[in-house]
Formats: sequence, structure tokens, C-alpha cells
Amino acid sequence: MTDEERQIAWADAVRTGDALLFATGVLGFLLPGVPNPTMQPQLEAWQVEALQRFTKAWRNRFTTKGRLSIKSGHSVGKTCFLSIISLFVLLCGGPDSKVPVISSSQDQLRDGLWPELQKWINALPPLLRSEIEWSKERVFMKCAPEEAFIVARTASKHRPEALQGIHAKTILAIFEEASGIPEETIEAGAGTLATPGAMAVAVGNPTRASGFFHATHTKMRHIWDCMTVSCEDVPRARGHIDDIIALYGRNSNKYRVRVLGEFPSQDDETVIPLDAVIAATKRQVNPSDVFPIWGVDPGRFGDDPSTLIARGGNTLLSRYTREWHGLSGKQLAGRIIHLYQSTPIHERPAKIMVDVIGIGSSPYDFLRDDGSPVAHITEGVNVAEAAAIIEGADRLRDDLWFRGRAWFMAMDCQIEPLPEAPDTWRLIEKLIGELSTPTYDFTRRGTQKVISKDEMRKAGIPSPNLADALLLTFAAGVYPRQSHFRERYTPASQSSWMAA
Repeated sequence: MTDEERQIAWADAVRTGDALLFATGVLGFLLPGVPNPTMQPQLEAWQVEALQRFTKAWRNRFTTKGRLSIKSGHSVGKTCFLSIISLFVLLCGGPDSKVPVISSSQDQLRDGLWPELQKWINALPPLLRSEIEWSKERVFMKCAPEEAFIVARTASKHRPEALQGIHAKTILAIFEEASGIPEETIEAGAGTLATPGAMAVAVGNPTRASGFFHATHTKMRHIWDCMTVSCEDVPRARGHIDDIIALYGRNSNKYRVRVLGEFPSQDDETVIPLDAVIAATKRQVNPSDVFPIWGVDPGRFGDDPSTLIARGGNTLLSRYTREWHGLSGKQLAGRIIHLYQSTPIHERPAKIMVDVIGIGSSPYDFLRDDGSPVAHITEGVNVAEAAAIIEGADRLRDDLWFRGRAWFMAMDCQIEPLPEAPDTWRLIEKLIGELSTPTYDFTRRGTQKVISKDEMRKAGIPSPNLADALLLTFAAGVYPRQSHFRERYTPASQSSWMAA
């Protein structure tokens, strides 16, 4: 490819906002699988996918908050990927584009990303290369040194201001080796990240099962686009796998972190491990031949949302996941009945399990009303009652959480493949984070107690409303289809109270 062709490719990348085109057409990367006898730089498959995801976020950066989080094993090409997107923003983002690169280690920036940036600056077409000035802490456009630049910044718990003072039409905040980024840095830079046109990319080895980076893959994954890159899937990164196995074993946390790109096995206090939930999204099993169960967790009016989850034996039925805000008990009951009546008969639930504590008693009463078509299948669940099945659980809520843990840990369940609807995708991602966040402790009586919703709120952790709805389904029995459990299909007229 000639310099003139590469210059044309740059103009096309600016026009289309295509970071993958920038990598292949301007920097000269080959796509994976293309014959490469001359040993040109060649993208890994995961880098192509990441650049495509980045491109989608880039094109929508003024209307949605672009967030990409990538956890990986060692030596998969993260620094190369960061160099590509940094130069793309600098050269294609216009005269008011800033790229702060934040790391907890100055050495990491000096010895890792900065030499890689210089390498790919040198690979640019001469005309573009001549427009860039490179120094030890800044890379900037000569025509706009204060408005268009890449800057290295370190962050620590006691110096969290790495993102402060960054203002521009377009911002790409990069968190390198993000496991080491303190949450105080994110809090201090919240204003910058909330600016229209601001994007964030977090990458790193998942060395800690807590903190900001862990949160992007758990409780905040509904607002972050998450990827995991295993060394087993990257040819260039396989060289150290045998050494890790020999030194630490295939079942060690070292192998999980350095090879698989997974967080270390979580503390014993975590009820449901993240990897067990993620595995259920990738697993395909033969669905149980049973009628579904719906779990309903009514939210506080104007505060927590009300949620509904459907589970059919070993399968979480993603397409029926619902989250409603600001509904009265009567309105919530109306929504549930509408969903029930619009559901194909063979997929209707055998039971609707409703948390009846507090505000939950109101929708429960309406659902059980004599004129309600679901009165005969609605059951109330008082999660404050004594535990029923799991030995050592403190109360029924704790019992249900540990039943949920057993369901995931048996490794024979699945979360139904996500439909195309983006709202459903967001809710399932949110559910995954909620399931993998709560911890438990022991009471003075020696029973196991899961952290309460109030305790989670005080700690700044979102209430696990979707997760609680799923866990309510475990309070019901199992209803095989062969049992001819058909009485719930008995027609019933709608009462006037449903018109909410």
C-alpha cells in the first residue's frame, strides 16, 4: 500500500469513524488469517472485535456513553490495541480531542504504552507523521498542542485527580492495567466521564476480585461493554501457558488471571461466583420439560424498580425479563397480568412467586383478587421467614440465595441466549452483576446471612432487584409438563382494577 493510498484511507476513517479501517488502511495491519509471508503487523481476532465495538461506541459518543472494558491474560496485545485507538482519536477526532491515559504506575506508562505509541507513530504515512509531536509525557498535534493530545497520568488513592481538568468536545479516557486504578480516581473524574462525547476504555489483567475494574464486569456491566481475552485463543500469547501450569497448576488463580483473563476466585464470602454466572450465558443444555416459574420483586414506589424474572427448570428465560419503575401495587399487578395474557399458553407460568414484605403485599393482593386470571397461581413469599432447605442459612432470603448458588454451581443450567432487543440485553447484563456482587457472613448463631438490600445501599452498591426476582423462583416447586398441570389456563375476565 502506497503512502498516498494510506492517506486516502485516513480520510475515509475520519469520514466514517472506523477505527478498524484506521488500523488496516493507515497503520498497515493485516486482518487475521491473511497470508503474511513478509511478516507485516497482523491483528488478532480479539483486536478486530474490540476495534469494531470501539467504532460503534465512537459513532454514538454524543448520544450514548461509550464504555469498553477488556480483561485478559498476559501478552495478548492490549498495548497495541490502546495505541491504535489513541492515535485514531488524535488523528480522526478533530482539533478538540483529548486522550488521557491513566495508570497506577508511571513505569507502566513509560515502559509500556509510550514506546508502543512511538512505534506506531513512526509507521504512519509521512504527511500524518509530520503533524505529530512526541514527548515523554505527551503526544500532540502540532497545529493544536493544547487542544488535541494524548497525555500520560498516574493515579493513586491519595492523588485521585488524574481526570480532573480534562475538557474537550471528544475525550477518550483510557485506564491501563485497570485493576490498579483506585475507585477514588473514578469518583473524582465522574464529571469528565459524564460529558457528552466522553468515552472510556479499561483494559488489564484481572488481578483483583474487587475495585473499579472488577465492578465494570459485575455490578456495572450493564453500562460497560465487556470482553474477556484468553491466552488460549491468542497464538502469540500461548508461550507461557505451560510454564504457568508447571509452576502453579491449571486450577490456580495464577492460571485464571495470567492465562484465562478471569478474575481470581472470589473470596469465600461471595455467594455466587461471577464465572459461574458467565458460564451459564455460554452454555447450551437441553431445557427442562417443566412449566416456568415467575419471580416478582416489587420495588419501593419511586425508588427501587419492580422486577420479574422467568425460569423454566434449568433455563433462565431471558425474553421475559422485565424492570418497571414508579408503579403502584395496582399498576404492577396490571403489568404482570398483561404479560401473562400475552404469553403463549404453553409458556405461561405454573406459579408466580411474589415477595410480600412491605410494598409487595399490595401487588400480591391485586394479583390474588377474585377477578384476576392469575389468582390461582400467585403465591406470596415472606423472605424473612425461617430458612426452608439450605442447612445453616439464616432466613428464607439467605436460603434462596444459596439455592441460586447451587443452581449455578451445578454447571448444568443456562441463561437463554439474548434476543436482539437491547433493553433485554441491558437487563441480563445488570442481572449478572447483581448475582455476583452480594457477600455473606456468619451470625452469632453460626448461620449464614447474605448482605441485606439496606446494607448494600449504605455501601453504595445497587440493590439486587433482578437477582432477588430470580431467586424467588426457587421458592416454588417443580411442575413437569407431563403432570397436565392445566388449571391455570382457566379463562377469567379482566376486572376493572386492572386498568392502571
